[in-house]
Amino acid sequence: MAKDIKDTLNLPQTGFPMKANLTQKEPEMLKFWEENKIYEKLQNKNSGSKHYILHDGPPYANGHIHIGHALNKILKDIIVKFKSMQGFYSPYIPGWDCHGLPIESQADKELQKAKKHPDRLEKRAFCRDYAARFVAIQRQEFERLGVFGLF
Repeated sequence: MAKDIKDTLNLPQTGFPMKANLTQKEPEMLKFWEENKIYEKLQNKNSGSKHYILHDGPPYANGHIHIGHALNKILKDIIVKFKSMQGFYSPYIPGWDCHGLPIESQADKELQKAKKHPDRLEKRAFCRDYAARFVAIQRQEFERLGVFGLF
């Protein structure tokens, strides 16, 4: 009588599920952090302590985040969280670069697709609205990465 090969292996036993189900867990985790005000509690715990401020070079608000943005923000988030764990009051206040050629170039692409030719004032207003739209989108994308801050 042959043994089943699985019965001859010493496999680890765990109570964790074999699938992470991240599509369900991520919104639950973000909701938990928001409802329980985890970021605020972390800041309040160290409010009277020495300050640690990370001055972050802001991304342009000219499109969705990419892997470079993700790496940059996650590394900075690790530093800020580490300093908080060391007892520093370390608020993170994100910002965005909402002017300049990168915004105007992306706005021009949208205007060309829509076959619109606005005058200067209309174009400035369009660029302002374009940047504001992507600030909101990037804010949500950074929050979904687990970055804590005063969003």
